[in-house]
Amino acid sequence: MEDQVTPGFRFYPTEEELVSFYLRNKLQGTRLLDIDRVIPSVDVYDYNPWDLPQFAGERCRGDREEWFFFVPRQERVARGGRPNRLTAQGYWKATGTPSFVYSSQDRIIGKKRTMVFYVGRAPHGRKTVWKMNEYKAVEFAEASSSTAANPQIWEELSLCRLYQKTKSVRAFDRRPPPDEVAVHHQNVATTSQQNHPLADATNYLFDNSSSEDHQIANPFLPVESVEENGPRSWDWEYFDFDN
Repeated sequence: MEDQVTPGFRFYPTEEELVSFYLRNKLQGTRLLDIDRVIPSVDVYDYNPWDLPQFAGERCRGDREEWFFFVPRQERVARGGRPNRLTAQGYWKATGTPSFVYSSQDRIIGKKRTMVFYVGRAPHGRKTVWKMNEYKAVEFAEASSSTAANPQIWEELSLCRLYQKTKSVRAFDRRPPPDEVAVHHQNVATTSQQNHPLADATNYLFDNSSSEDHQIANPFLPVESVEENGPRSWDWEYFDFDN
């Protein structure tokens, strides 16, 4: 019988822990047995995002909010080509500008890129609630200061965090600032008076915040997520790799 994780306990690492511990150890070939139990190696572009949670690591199995995978560099990229981010039913599109990941000592330890999944084919794809952060490690983190312009990136392997964007207001450490909470509740009150129940059901699948892009969720998975830049913490004393 599979072990059931007590509600409230989950794999919830910081970006520094993802890059400096998991990704760097994987790249260096150390602590592989421990790490592979938490984050498996999967070519995420071989699957649609809603199919990926089933491949989650042993310590993340059953999580409904976020999933982590090591993604090997594609052969075409190794030969100097562009990455292929097409899946069977859509494609991943990079959004925003890549940013650096910093350690607690303000050292550049990695690079982060955010992508959004679209159903269909460009340029007519439909934007969905599925998002992914791609992390790559700096080859010599100890030599990279916060002022380094072009740190050398370790390209052989990346670590991806998959999650779904949500507008829900969550309690405790995932709660947005008080002013955002007030605005949210005001909008909910106004919307509930105006919308017909049928419209509410439609809004579960589509985000009508943009007249150009519609965001759709997979109806077979609950639309739950953590905030992309929310506070994160993890007590390593309770992370027992041996059991």
